[in-house]
Amino acid sequence: MELKDFVRETLVQIAEGVSEAQQALKDSDAEVNPSVSRRFDAKSSNYGDSSSGKPIFLVDFDVAVTATEGTQTKGGIGVVAGVLALGSQGQSNAANSSVSHIKFMVPMALPYGKPQGAG
Repeated sequence: MELKDFVRETLVQIAEGVSEAQQALKDSDAEVNPSVSRRFDAKSSNYGDSSSGKPIFLVDFDVAVTATEGTQTKGGIGVVAGVLALGSQGQSNAANSSVSHIKFMVPMALPYGKPQGAG
């Protein structure tokens, strides 16, 4: 796989993952990649405040991805840590493989906790 294909597929998978997380959490109090009304400095424990007033935190991802090419493999990209799957995976008898790391952050406003005793 060429580098440009790897970069394109990685960015598409990240964007689709964020979109799917937004859809899955649409009925909750959580917000994935919310709009930011106020940003804080680097010393703050959170990234900023969402337009709804909730604190935004950055969820940090560091995913190890392995790419394999061989004589009896389908090739493609597979995730070592099992967090994100890109492309297809295959087995090979004689293979060349390389491991890459993808690091990215997704801002998220977490839902507020319920007070103890609330049902």
